Parts: sequence; structure tokens; C-alpha cells
Amino acid sequence: MSAIIFKDKVGVIKERCLAEHYVIVSSILKDFQALDSRGVEIGGSMESLMHPYSYLAKGNGMGLAVYKKVNLVYTNMAQEVLEDINTDSYKEGQRYVSIKGNEEPSVYVAGLLPAPFEDYALVYRYNIEETITSWNRLKNTLYMAGTVLSVCLAFCLLILLNQIFRPLKQISEASMGIAAGEYEKRLPVSGNDELAYMAQSFNHMAMEIQKQIADLNEAARQKQQFIDNFAHELRTPLTAIYGYAEYVQKAVISEEDRIMSCGYIMSESKRMENMAYQLLDLAMMRNNEIKKEKIEVKSLLDAVSNTILRKAVEKEITVNYSCQMDCITGNAELLESLLVNLIDNAIKASNPKSWIEVKAYQEDNVKVLSVRDYGKGMTERQLQHVKEAFYRADKSRSRKEGGAGLGLSICEQISQLHNAHLQFASGLMEGTEVKVMFTTL
Repeated sequence: MSAIIFKDKVGVIKERCLAEHYVIVSSILKDFQALDSRGVEIGGSMESLMHPYSYLAKGNGMGLAVYKKVNLVYTNMAQEVLEDINTDSYKEGQRYVSIKGNEEPSVYVAGLLPAPFEDYALVYRYNIEETITSWNRLKNTLYMAGTVLSVCLAFCLLILLNQIFRPLKQISEASMGIAAGEYEKRLPVSGNDELAYMAQSFNHMAMEIQKQIADLNEAARQKQQFIDNFAHELRTPLTAIYGYAEYVQKAVISEEDRIMSCGYIMSESKRMENMAYQLLDLAMMRNNEIKKEKIEVKSLLDAVSNTILRKAVEKEITVNYSCQMDCITGNAELLESLLVNLIDNAIKASNPKSWIEVKAYQEDNVKVLSVRDYGKGMTERQLQHVKEAFYRADKSRSRKEGGAGLGLSICEQISQLHNAHLQFASGLMEGTEVKVMFTTL
């Protein structure tokens, strides 16, 4: 930019010098004509003739030189600045413009005077040192301004690039955090541009990963809990069987003690057999599809009543049935097993002379089978684990009555096969209500 400005200024100065050279030549030409008309020798009057021009030129940084052919007849400049002037090559009607000088750069305009004075040539010099100094100052100013502007632009560009790449950096940090196990990492979402959509997608992915990891951890915890509980459940009957068998083998006992010991061994063996069958049922239900058909709910409840009647009578518990819907789609045998397990648990939790309510009805377009007892109930903590395999809210009562702790696990599996879920409501000494909610039937 500074070079363009300098070139424009020099161009203006050249035009000015050409104009001033023309004016001076025209004026000198008139003076020469006046002297010639009076018969006065021009060469002898050159000093006095050029004095006014030199006086004006001196104050404006200008210089003048007059040549006759190749001989210098007048100048107000130092001889060394005129060393390169060669008037012998000048042609009439042409003017020559040049820039010379390192210490005092100047514009030189030279040309022959018109006829009949074509033997004379006028050299006009205009000092442009101030112009160059001004241009240098401008150049330095522009350089400094350009430097400052470049620094500012670089700083702004750095901020802009940080703004552009910050989401990528956040994604990288969040990805590394998730890879390190920090599954709760999320990206901030602002605006509605592509980066915001990308952040939303990343957060959704992170949420799904967190959910799946949580599910895997829960599954691993349940499996470990299952193994621990299973080992604990096996240890009790095996210890009893081994103890009574050793007692029968080594001790001198009566027939009555032998029969009693064998009875304990058979009882514990039967409990282990029940546990094995229930585990087999769970495995089969996980791996096999079930056959579903339309079932009359009243017939289902009648079958359940016949199955559970003897046990209810033994504990002096009344089971009341209420049916307010006609049909349900599912597997009759599995649904009967589901209700029998739920009622069996209710009987175990109830006191003698108590009662249990079994209902079939619709609630907000959802078909429901419910079992309600008024027994001991459960705490919130017990409700959180009640569907886990081998879990017992009352361990002593379940073992005493031969339970394996798998009943509600089987019920949960049957519910899932029917696209249903179990819903528990309970309170200590208030009883428990279990609802089977058929969401798609």
C-alpha cells in the first residue's frame, strides 16, 4: 500500500514539475525574444535574466540550469548534481523527466527551448527528499499499524479457532473420560447449529452407554448374588444331610431316632430337589418361546383355587376370589403357576384366621391380576430385593416351610414372557399386594 501511495505522489510531482518547467520555459522564451528584439546579447545577460527565477526556485527547493548546446551557461545548483546531464541528445519538442540522487533525491525535467532559441536547454530540478522522508514515515507507520493489526488479527483468529475447536476438544475429553469409566460425562449443549446437534447425539450415546454399563453391572451383581445365595442355600441342606447321615452311621441310636434322622434327610433332599426343578424351570422359560392362547379368567381362578385349597385350609386362611373380566391371552399353565406362587407366598406371610383377596379386573385399560394379603408385610429395603433368586424377607419362616426362595423369580420370568410386570405395595404389619400388570394383552 505504501509503495502505491509513493508511486502516486511521485506521479503527481512529475506532472507538477512538467507544468512548472513549461511555465518557466514560456517566460524565459518571452525574455529571450525581448532581448533579441532590442539587439542585446543573451549570453551576457543570462545571470541577470535568470536571477528572479533562481530567487523563486531557491525558497521552494528547486534548481535551474541553462545550457547552450552542451555548455553550461547558468545554474544555481552544485556542479556535481549536473554531471549526468547530456543536452546533446535532446530533441526539439521533447522533454525528459528523470529521478536522480541518493543523498538529495530530485526530479529532473529537461528540454530544448522552441525555435529560434533551440540551442538553449533548460534543466529544472525539484527536490523530493521531503516527499521520500514523508513516505518513509508513512511506510513505517503503516508497517507498525500492519504489525499491530496482524497481532490483533492473530489474537482474534486464535480466539476464533479456540471457539471452533473447543467442542472438538470437549468431545475428546469426554470420550477419554468415558473410556476411563466416567460414564456420567456430558457435553454442554448451546444453540441450534450442527455442533449443538453433534453434542446432543454424543450425550445420547453417552447416556445409552451409561445405561448399558449400569445394566451390565446390575446383571453381574445379580449373578454374583445368585451364586452367593445358591451356595448358601445348598450349604444348609447339605450340612443337615451330612450331619444326620453321620449320626445314623456312627451313633448307637434307637429305631425312633433313626426314623427321625432319615425323615430330616429326606426332607432336606426334597427341598434340594424342588430347588433343582425350579432352577430348571427358570432356565427353560428364559430360552423357550411360550404358546399363548385366549384363556377364560374364571376357569383360571377355579384351577388356582383347587390347587391352593388344601394349603389354605391347613393354615385356616380364607381365600376370596373376584373376577371382573372375561378373557386374557397367555399360557394357562404358566399363569396358574404364577398365581399359585403368589398366593402361596401370601399364605406363608399370613396369620391363621386371616384372609387373602385374589382379583382379576381392568385398570385404565390395563388387565390386572392381584393378590392381597394382610400378613406381616415388608419394608422398602426388602421390596427392592424381593424378586431376586433365593431372597427371603423372612428366612427362618421360608426354610421351615420348605421354600427355596425362587418363587418370585419364577413369577417375574413368567410375567416378562407375557409382556407384563410385577408391582408390589407393602408395609410392615399391613400386608402386601402384588399386581400383575398386562400392558399389551
